[in-house]
Amino acid sequence: MPLDRERIIHGLWGLPLGRKVDDAVERLVFLAKVEEGLAQLDRGEGIPHDEVKRRLLS
Repeated sequence: MPLDRERIIHGLWGLPLGRKVDDAVERLVFLAKVEEGLAQLDRGEGIPHDEVKRRLLS
């Protein structure tokens, strides 16, 4: 799910003044990935917490 214009603008407002364009792009990519992750969870495509712990600790 792509970020809409309002979410992009809101996400960029959180950056301190004087930041570089790379910082803005990095933040937008992060926000897009978070939104995609939330959409995956809504579709039931998530991994249960216990399974994640098992994979990380094995």
